[in-house]
Amino acid sequence: MNTPRQIGTVYVTGGASGLGAAVATAVQQAGGVAGIIDHQVPEVDAPFAKADLADSAAAAAAVEDLVAQIGPPDAVVTAAGTDRCGALTDVPVEEWERVVRVNLFGTVAVVRACLPHLTERRGTVVTVGSTLGLRPAGDATAYCASKFGITGFTRALAMELAGTVGVTLLVPGGMRTHFFDGRDAQYQPGPDAQLNDPADVAHAVLTALRQPVGCEIRELVVAQSTEPSWP
Repeated sequence: MNTPRQIGTVYVTGGASGLGAAVATAVQQAGGVAGIIDHQVPEVDAPFAKADLADSAAAAAAVEDLVAQIGPPDAVVTAAGTDRCGALTDVPVEEWERVVRVNLFGTVAVVRACLPHLTERRGTVVTVGSTLGLRPAGDATAYCASKFGITGFTRALAMELAGTVGVTLLVPGGMRTHFFDGRDAQYQPGPDAQLNDPADVAHAVLTALRQPVGCEIRELVVAQSTEPSWP
């Protein structure tokens, strides 16, 4: 049996709150170093580079900022995400496109900037998709488009980087985070909804990061047993 990896330096997008904050905390508790990329100051006490992930150039610059602060990454986890619910014709163009820019283009920009370092270290990429990146939902065209895009991007990237960088697609179901705050009631989980603790999902991410070189968890679905969007 090959030796599991140690948790090293892990860059986490969206690390200011929610799943990203839980991943950063889990990395630190496992003895690793977490570096956070977000547009707001993180709750977690960790090195931080500010960036609006809707701007690919800013995302790439944030990666280089963290390299200067804490050294190059051994892994990257792209947990940043946003949403804008509503019928296609009711959502303003700018708001619809921002969802795709943050969720998909921001993911790609950060992974692209990290790849030279990850290739050198035989590192790991963990992208964060969604159960709505595998099946659609009404009034979620922007979110589904972005998360279906992440699914396709990650599967293609795994083929492209086979033998050089590990690639995992994390598919989480609903979690108890601020992601649903501010939505109309029809787009919020019901009062009886069972949602995962993001800390539990973060520990699943650590499992992917600990796989020995050459052994990869290609796709990882983590959901409450009563998750309505899966399977």
